[in-house]
Amino acid sequence: MIYIENIFVCLVGTLIIAALIAKNKSRLIFLFVAIGMETCLLSAYINTFFARRYGADMLSAAIEIAPVCEEILKLLPLLFYILIFEPKPEEALNAIIAIAVGFATFENVSYLTQNYSVPLSHMLIRGFGVSAMHIVAGAIVGYGLFYMWSQSWLKLAGTLGLLCTAITFHAIFNMLVSMTGPIRYIGYLLPILAIIFGTMLDKQVHRIIKPE
Repeated sequence: MIYIENIFVCLVGTLIIAALIAKNKSRLIFLFVAIGMETCLLSAYINTFFARRYGADMLSAAIEIAPVCEEILKLLPLLFYILIFEPKPEEALNAIIAIAVGFATFENVSYLTQNYSVPLSHMLIRGFGVSAMHIVAGAIVGYGLFYMWSQSWLKLAGTLGLLCTAITFHAIFNMLVSMTGPIRYIGYLLPILAIIFGTMLDKQVHRIIKPE
């Protein structure tokens, strides 16, 4: 039997060692990827608790419980980093992306431990789709915070609004990929297309964050 906690220790142990010997910004990236993996493991426990507490089936848990728990848990380390260390906008954005990458990576590993006979073609689609979804949700919060926190009266309401947007995007993704047939693959492609579109608009976004 494969215990996901054992895999977690092996992966995070490697990242922590890399963080110890890396320098400057690279050290933080390794650290936040490890935090993302830890967040994924913690969210699995919390999701299971609430699913059992409310008697939710797998579909209800995936759509109603998991997006809320996961996006809140991914946001907390970023808020701690921003409030305590006051990083530059680029550093904070790199942090939330790294957290999302770590979360998605460990989620894919967890999926493989339970579905090790899944065809490679499906894992390629799922792997890219899940990773893109978490990165898009993280980018929604990361980019949004730069603007919202520049206006003191928008900090609380803006943060909650961004969190709700990320949760809604996450829930829509989970709902689509829980279906069968072409709808599932549309769901996997949705965040990938969002990343492509966002990359194309990257210069415009930076102009909003850093007006000339």
